Amino acid sequence: MALHYIRQGAGPALLLVHGIGGSWRSWNPLLDALTAAHEVIAVDLPGHGASPPLAGAHTIATLADALTAFLTEHDLLGIDAVGSSMGARLVLELARRGGVLGAVVALDPGGFWAGWEVPFFYHSVAISQKLVTALQPVMPALMSSAVGRTALLPQFSARPWALPTEHAQNEMYSLAHTPVFGELLDTLAHGPAQQGAPAGSLPAPLVIGWGQQDRVCLPAQAARAVAKFPDARLHWFANCGHFPQWDQPAEAARLILATLRREPFRDQDIARFAQPPAPARAVPTTAIIASLAVAALGSWLLYRRQKAAGS
Repeated sequence: MALHYIRQGAGPALLLVHGIGGSWRSWNPLLDALTAAHEVIAVDLPGHGASPPLAGAHTIATLADALTAFLTEHDLLGIDAVGSSMGARLVLELARRGGVLGAVVALDPGGFWAGWEVPFFYHSVAISQKLVTALQPVMPALMSSAVGRTALLPQFSARPWALPTEHAQNEMYSLAHTPVFGELLDTLAHGPAQQGAPAGSLPAPLVIGWGQQDRVCLPAQAARAVAKFPDARLHWFANCGHFPQWDQPAEAARLILATLRREPFRDQDIARFAQPPAPARAVPTTAIIASLAVAALGSWLLYRRQKAAGS
């Protein structure tokens, strides 16, 4: 199938793979830094953005097959790659298969939950997506306000008030308009577990980055990811939620570029580019009130949608 993609910059080729409910625009906070040194190919996964759905099932395996076919078609096998969330799991899967990717950076990969974390992941993300969908009529107003972003996005971001308005709006629109979201969420939570790669089996660098305040893929899951991919180097992002490209774009770009250069680097040198902790201020009370108001509005809008659909 034909995947929609953008191609920008000059230099060694670099593949960017977004997460569930995202699109190539999910990488906007990093594009300038990455395209200064690389020719960036950012795809829309099947059923996301401007790419049509697959003819059959949407699973990690079928998405990985679609990406492999895309790279083969464009003579890009062996390309270095960065993935986020579900996209991070996809680049880990392609690295495990061998012969598809070069160096890999996986940011907060999904698929390493266990026990109670499975229903926590599934239901919390499903509820968030339904709420975002119900709130689409008022989403531009919500995302244009620091209070609105703080109320709606704390599950995904440790610094939601600091997110650019346009980027937040793009992400919330994409999340609500991904037709394969429910199918993929189910297979992520309840499908086959991610297989690993034995020590010494990966010929190129593999770095796994994890936000210390990730509320989607909980930080304890990082140890399981490294256990399955023992060749991986783990980098922690402080003051960061599920998306380092949202909360710590400069640090994330520095980590990616250092990995792709295949040169030794120290984590403390990467962390020098991090945004500092948020200053203490009276956001929490306002955010709590706004969160309750947003949840109430979303529930009302969702009820009206369901009632209209049933009438």
